[in-house]
Amino acid sequence: MPAAALLGMGMVHLRPDLPDTREWIAGLLAMGLVVVALLVDRIVAFVRRPGVTSATVGRLSSGDQPRPARAARWRWLAWALLAALAGFGLTAWRAELRMAEVLPRTLEGQVLTLTGRIASLPQRTEGMGGVEGWRFVFEVDGAAVPPRVLLSCYQMPSTPRAGERWRFSVKLRRPHGLANPQGFDQALWMLEQDLPAAGSCRSKGQQRLAPSGFGVTELRQMLRDAIERHLVRHAGQGAGVRAGSPGSIGGGSGGSGDSSMGGSTESRRGTGVLAALSLGDQGAVGAADWALYRDTGVAHLLSVSGLHVTMFAWLAGAIAGAAWRRSARLCLRWPAPRAAMWIGVAAAGLYALFSGWGVPAQRTFGLLLILALLRQAGARWPWPISLLVAASGVCLADPWALTQPGFWLSFCAVALLMAADLRAHVGLRGALHAAWRTQWLVTLGLAPLTLLLFHQLSPVGLLANAVAIPLVTYAITPLAMLGALLPPLWTVGSGLVSGLNLLLEMLRDLPLAVWHVPWAPGWARALALIGGVALALPWPGRLRLAGLALCVPMLWPALGRPPEGHLEVWLPDVGQGGAAMLRTRSHTLVFDSGPRWGPGSDAAQRVLLPLLRGWGERRVDLLMVSHADQDHAGGNASLLKGIAVERRLGAVPDGEPCVRGQRWTWDGVRFEVLAPAPGEGAEAKRNAASCVLRVEAAGRRVLLTGDIESPQEALLLRREGEGGLRSEVLVVPHHGSKTSSSMAFVQAVAPQVAAVQSGYLNRFGHPRPEVVARYRSVGALVLNSVDCGAWRWRSDGVASSPVAGCERAQRRRYWLPPPAIAVEDDESVDSRGAAWEPGTP
Repeated sequence: MPAAALLGMGMVHLRPDLPDTREWIAGLLAMGLVVVALLVDRIVAFVRRPGVTSATVGRLSSGDQPRPARAARWRWLAWALLAALAGFGLTAWRAELRMAEVLPRTLEGQVLTLTGRIASLPQRTEGMGGVEGWRFVFEVDGAAVPPRVLLSCYQMPSTPRAGERWRFSVKLRRPHGLANPQGFDQALWMLEQDLPAAGSCRSKGQQRLAPSGFGVTELRQMLRDAIERHLVRHAGQGAGVRAGSPGSIGGGSGGSGDSSMGGSTESRRGTGVLAALSLGDQGAVGAADWALYRDTGVAHLLSVSGLHVTMFAWLAGAIAGAAWRRSARLCLRWPAPRAAMWIGVAAAGLYALFSGWGVPAQRTFGLLLILALLRQAGARWPWPISLLVAASGVCLADPWALTQPGFWLSFCAVALLMAADLRAHVGLRGALHAAWRTQWLVTLGLAPLTLLLFHQLSPVGLLANAVAIPLVTYAITPLAMLGALLPPLWTVGSGLVSGLNLLLEMLRDLPLAVWHVPWAPGWARALALIGGVALALPWPGRLRLAGLALCVPMLWPALGRPPEGHLEVWLPDVGQGGAAMLRTRSHTLVFDSGPRWGPGSDAAQRVLLPLLRGWGERRVDLLMVSHADQDHAGGNASLLKGIAVERRLGAVPDGEPCVRGQRWTWDGVRFEVLAPAPGEGAEAKRNAASCVLRVEAAGRRVLLTGDIESPQEALLLRREGEGGLRSEVLVVPHHGSKTSSSMAFVQAVAPQVAAVQSGYLNRFGHPRPEVVARYRSVGALVLNSVDCGAWRWRSDGVASSPVAGCERAQRRRYWLPPPAIAVEDDESVDSRGAAWEPGTP
């Protein structure tokens, strides 16, 4: 039944929409019928007396199953169906309630004054130019807006702390993120975190109303401040911390966190790790350090894991049991072992709550609670049942846990260890052997799941974990916890973190330290999961060899590329910026590298490189950047660092200028640079100097225009003549601004598809309504990346329609709006500058 309930919950998260009234009625009727059938079965069983008749004996002799066995099987199926329907209904109901809280569209983009309380540990962030900012969850007073919103505030008058009351002037938006294949789903993450809206604060109107009170979040803030103050003071640079700046650790772009705060770089890195392990404050670890831990396969240790919770419960239970045994009266009232058990479980629950109530902590607390209840009742369940019940309990409390990678990694790791039934060994040598066997089992068994979830694997992870697991589990984590009682222990813990970081950096610098695997089809992933289990468990050698064979299709998948003479175009969703990737039979071209969003964060790092690696690309034959604006060239450095680039053209370091007349042919596909003409690029402003590229494959043309404006469009018209610019696909100039896409240019190109790359609620209002109207007037289908997500087009006509190439059309989920396209009604163009179909949510 727990498995059936989990299945029902999971089915909700795969739906493109939530159940309508007819589906609810059908589901309730089905549940009612199952309940009635079970009640009738129980009544019949109560009325009839048990016994075996001669007719039953005759059926048994003829090979038929006895009626009681068949009845038990159908009874079990009925209970499983009831559990699945109940799990589905409960999850759908919870989803309906949560989606109802999402910010109304009428309030998007309006300046609102909000008063409320900071409900999370503020995380430091940096804006463009290194402007200091803070991100936190804000609990809003009143009912005009959602009760919880995620705010990003810059240039605050004082450092925010959890529990404080503030007043802000903000602009809110609905949950919305970039939509790229296998990419991070921002809307789903906000749904999981119960954040129906996000917003940014205006620099004026930020006012602190009251200090923090007393609660769990406030206590976590106090402990984080204490860790930071102690380590900064120990580093001998406490004078460098500006007054009133507690809580400024982590969250920056680099691994060192806040460069403005006092203390050495290593002490700040240690502060972030200690806060992550003791408080579950993963935002305290800098982005560069997260990349280090992820590349070396030890990132799972930097969250409050099941091992940490179990160790804390064991320690609390041991201390409580020893104290309990010193009192004869207490022992007479309740046996010491039982008291220690329940005190340990309670301590585990408090620690899990104090550390942020993450999925691994929830899972471990649920499992400990179930085992304690079973022991208290004198019952012994098989480990799969205990694990499934714990998983069901976690998902009942949080139905969106099923969508989190940590949920699957945590439960699968425990399942592997339980299935292997590892025996304890005597002595130090036996303990080391058991530790190595456990590490090998988890690393090997979870490798296919890790590849499936993260599309990368660290070959040095086995060695890194062999050192990091005992160091983090048995040294750094206890020091992080006990430092609250004896602060000098934090200094020791920070020193151990520095040593671990040094070792991990050495391992990451080794050849092939990180292995990126191309995306494999679903059937290959399923086979690899089975193969990983077969390799990890103590089965015969032939079965393990078969398991290795099952992993091969996922490790070396067939790479799909266009046939000879054809072209594949990808316009990834990079927000307010430009980027395109063009692939032929054996070549790859990247046109523009997308925007830069802040220090250490750009479109190449977050979007382009994952896409290229997912396609199995090991190099880029040509990086062509149209002009030097940061929304088109912001990802240059990350792209050049992350993948080999054979040739550079345009506004890219060490690149040759793009000049009209440059031509080349790849695999039967013709490429030609149309602008700028010789001598024009150096004198014109950046937009006017944009490279324009025309690509022709199988008689079908694609035109990429950068940020050219009306004067450059007129030059192209004079040079190319009547019909020379006609193209089937046009990447709309300058994101659809009013200074581009003149009527003469639009009529000359006459595209079937006009693709716009723009940002959600962008401040420029791109694409402008009048520009959209011009393209509609020539019969073009306008696709905006805001509504479409990443868009794929192929010259061999693989997609049934242009809209079918939209990522949002392929990834339909109830928390994501369907792709919207331009329609004939001018009123369908809303204030975001995106064209919407009437009735689109």
